[in-house]
Amino acid sequence: MIKKEWMKIVSVDKIAKDSYEMMLENEYISTHAVPGQFLHIAVPGHTLRRPISIAAVDKQAHTTTILFKTVGSGTETLVIYEIGTELDVLGPAGKGFPVENLHEGASVLLIGGGIGVPPIYFLATELKKRGITLQFILGFQSQAYMFYEKKFQSLGETVIVTDDGSYGEKGFVTDVIGHVAPFDRYYSCGPLPMLKAVKNKLPHIEGYLSFEERMGCGVGACFACVVPTNDQKGYKKICQDGPVFAADEVIL
Repeated sequence: MIKKEWMKIVSVDKIAKDSYEMMLENEYISTHAVPGQFLHIAVPGHTLRRPISIAAVDKQAHTTTILFKTVGSGTETLVIYEIGTELDVLGPAGKGFPVENLHEGASVLLIGGGIGVPPIYFLATELKKRGITLQFILGFQSQAYMFYEKKFQSLGETVIVTDDGSYGEKGFVTDVIGHVAPFDRYYSCGPLPMLKAVKNKLPHIEGYLSFEERMGCGVGACFACVVPTNDQKGYKKICQDGPVFAADEVIL
């Protein structure tokens, strides 16, 4: 259940160009968060909270790790807070990736793009505990923006793709999907054009998409973040019904 909590900043580290890793301490959120959920963080001086995906949790240490890019004054403010500062947070928010019916030994492809990579890492660590075989395709603008490569390599076969070819394969994540081993299901998180391309590339394989989206309230009251779907309601709220949806559920 989503709650309003105070989370204490434990550490802040720059891990790539314009990209930061922040560890926050709070028992409730670290205990209840599941892969695919996010934190909705209030930043003083800004009207709207910032939705940031969860990259990892440590239930014993009561910590939650988030990764984000500095793309505006809100996130630029976050990175200059001192260690020990407490943040006003709603979380864990949204619905996570469904994993309950995956059997041990199943093979899964995880596809992340840019700041969509962190929730994929959280999911991967949980799937590894279940004995799932993992493969990764991770896309970045360039080598300067790349992070967590070794972390992913420790979990499964990892292919890095960069837009400019400065590292790994050159192109888009969909350019290399045909080069990986067969898989039973896929999960993907990233910008909308990437999700659309992944869905179109894999029309006959069960898949789940996690959306990156600007939000208003973050709890489903304002209808600021919606996605068209195939059901009778027509639209669903990304913050409340998602951010994860079955690929065949949404219209992109």
